[in-house]
Amino acid sequence: QVQLVESGGGLVQPGGSLRLSCAASVSIFSRYGMGWYRQAPEKERELVAAITSDGSTNYADSVKGRFTISRDNAKNTVWLQMNSLKPEDTAVYYCSAQPTWSSVRYWGQGTQVTVSS
Repeated sequence: QVQLVESGGGLVQPGGSLRLSCAASVSIFSRYGMGWYRQAPEKERELVAAITSDGSTNYADSVKGRFTISRDNAKNTVWLQMNSLKPEDTAVYYCSAQPTWSSVRYWGQGTQVTVSS
């Protein structure tokens, strides 16, 4: 049973920062690729940032240079540091986990991020 619990969302002004956390209840966290996705109202869910089991990262063009994904395998946790936030970053952010040996993807319940003055 894989459980992902996100935290850290909230309301922030444009230009501000937030740090999202995702705690994973998995047996071998180091063998999971982790990602952050987001879904704005009436839009498709999109990949924001991902980090592989060996630490390689990739980002959506819209967040490059502003967001940073990181992980600590000893803590079974992945973070998304979000800086210089814009109103268009407003969305529900979801943590995702995919084991290296499977195509199955697991999801957290999501955390709301609202960027507004």
